[in-house]
Amino acid sequence: MATTSENMPAVTHTGNRLPWYLQDLPRYLKTFGALTVMYIGLRLYQGAFAVSAGLDSTEPAFERYWMRLFYIELAVIAVVMTGLWAYLWFTRDRQLDKLSPKEEIRRYFTLTMWISIYTFAVYWAGSYFAEQDNSWHQVAIRDTPFTANHIIEFYFNFPLYVILGGCAWLYARTRLPLYAKGISLPLTLAVFGPFMILVSVGFNEWGHTFWFREEFFAAPIHWGFVIGVWFALGVGGILLQGVTRLIELLDKIEDAD
Repeated sequence: MATTSENMPAVTHTGNRLPWYLQDLPRYLKTFGALTVMYIGLRLYQGAFAVSAGLDSTEPAFERYWMRLFYIELAVIAVVMTGLWAYLWFTRDRQLDKLSPKEEIRRYFTLTMWISIYTFAVYWAGSYFAEQDNSWHQVAIRDTPFTANHIIEFYFNFPLYVILGGCAWLYARTRLPLYAKGISLPLTLAVFGPFMILVSVGFNEWGHTFWFREEFFAAPIHWGFVIGVWFALGVGGILLQGVTRLIELLDKIEDAD
């Protein structure tokens, strides 16, 4: 029997001259770029107004520069979550049993893109914004839970990556036979674990309000954040499930040829 590469037809192209398995690449790159611009913009906004207008929540400038941003973020989060999740659910594939091997392979590539976008959002939320929170509380008096960093970090960045993780979960569940048959443990853990970081935020704020003011990284109140990040290791299991299924699909294509 000839090898797979010999039997598979020459790579076909879509109207945008991309391989058939990368049809969603332009949307992925646009989303990746948009997120990058957004995060950099938020960080620059912090640099411009965090100190000048974000140290005293009783000042009119705080209301103008930070609380307005907070309300805008809540509206954006509500619209994005409702729109994306509703779209993925109502446009779900109801005939997965008739899915061709090539189309299923293409969808696995798209799922990988979804997971990449999700982990990219987790990275930004947990690095440039979350890590600076320690320094912020070492030098600024926290007179409100809506600090200049929390408004971006806790009330926008965290919910955003939860939404994107939910999108990856819904995409797999509604468009891939393997995930439609049952709940994937690696995929669920990879999405649910970082979601619990958002839940830990409430406990964290309560503890810092009533127990202590300092931001020690090793404090027990922060252990929930670490455990939530560990669950992100489930991404490796997702890739293992996907590669196993891709081997089966490539064999089907080879047998058909």
